[in-house]
Amino acid sequence: MINNSSSPVVALEIGTARVRALVGEEREDGYLMITGVAECPARGIRKGEITDFDNALACVEQVLQQVEKQSDVSIQEVQVALTASHIQGSLSRGTTPIIPVDSEITQTDIDTVMESARAVSLPPERMVLHSIHQQFFVDDQEGVTNPEGMVGARLAVSMLILHGVRNRIMNVLRVATSAKVHVGGYAFGGLCSALAVLAPEQKESGCVVIDLGAGTTDYVVYANRCIALAGTLGVGGDHITNDLAMVLRVPTAAAEKTKIDVGTPVPGEPPPEQPYLIQPTSGFTGRTVRLHDISAIIQARVEETLQLIAAELEKHKLLHLMGAGVVLTGGGAHLKNIESFTSSVLNMPCTIGRPRNVSGIATTTEGPEYAVTVGMLRYGIRQIGQRDPRSSGWRDLLGRFFGK
Repeated sequence: MINNSSSPVVALEIGTARVRALVGEEREDGYLMITGVAECPARGIRKGEITDFDNALACVEQVLQQVEKQSDVSIQEVQVALTASHIQGSLSRGTTPIIPVDSEITQTDIDTVMESARAVSLPPERMVLHSIHQQFFVDDQEGVTNPEGMVGARLAVSMLILHGVRNRIMNVLRVATSAKVHVGGYAFGGLCSALAVLAPEQKESGCVVIDLGAGTTDYVVYANRCIALAGTLGVGGDHITNDLAMVLRVPTAAAEKTKIDVGTPVPGEPPPEQPYLIQPTSGFTGRTVRLHDISAIIQARVEETLQLIAAELEKHKLLHLMGAGVVLTGGGAHLKNIESFTSSVLNMPCTIGRPRNVSGIATTTEGPEYAVTVGMLRYGIRQIGQRDPRSSGWRDLLGRFFGK
């Protein structure tokens, strides 16, 4: 049964390879009922950033028209998932004294320390996307989840600040508004992926979600019962395609088809020495290469990407806290043998993350490439139903939603 307090919500993902839109509602049992889905190949977008405004706008208008017709709704507002190589995460800490000393901590004290942590110094061209609190500290006691009512002399909080280049973010949002819809909210795509695919037990045990997109790779790390780290790398599946095209000296379209058909970061069956014919196309006479060479090219790029994330985990002393291992999402999660290869590189278990608790047009949206859009839809539904701009706590909505 559909929750009567909800109405259809539209999630929009303006990605490097695809532009997607989902329409859905939340049922009373918490499942998402998907009533519309549309997508088209992206144009005018590179690494999640707008490079040709008119082409990008045409893509957005196309998918919104398609999903509006399919779901039989009039779309007035969208929730936009953001991902781009300029999105970064920074750790911040705020502290405030409790006055009088050793008195009861109030909500006012909590609000004050949260604002202190949010007041991170950033270059003027950057804007804060999300501020997500991790844990509170009362005097020397760490790991406090709710300090209200406790007694102490000093209150501190650690916070993850996600930020990006203001104008580049605004250009993505302007594409949506130019399609004559209101942007009701936006969120970092990596956090959306985590919201869509993770079970509570995985968050509790510690894990890293890696969204392998076409132009970027997002990562979100859960450790110590909070979102410990998040960010974006400016590499993705398109870089694998470009590597294949350059090294094998074949057209980009042929390289992409080769990646999809036989691409893998590890040799498998058939034998790697077996020849593979890259079919001729207009202006290209075709070429025979070894499967081993294809694997070697893909392996180098995927391993480099994974090692960059491993370096971040090691830098922040989080590598040993990943009890639930790695969860892969995004279109790159379809790469053959990607699970076993990721597990060997990062030395931890690896699974493919698929959107959970989804019904309706579920077979269409159950693949790992839909994690961002499904997560954005779920967040949008919760935001519309629960956010109160007059409340001092609304700015930490993502922390509450994605951290639980």
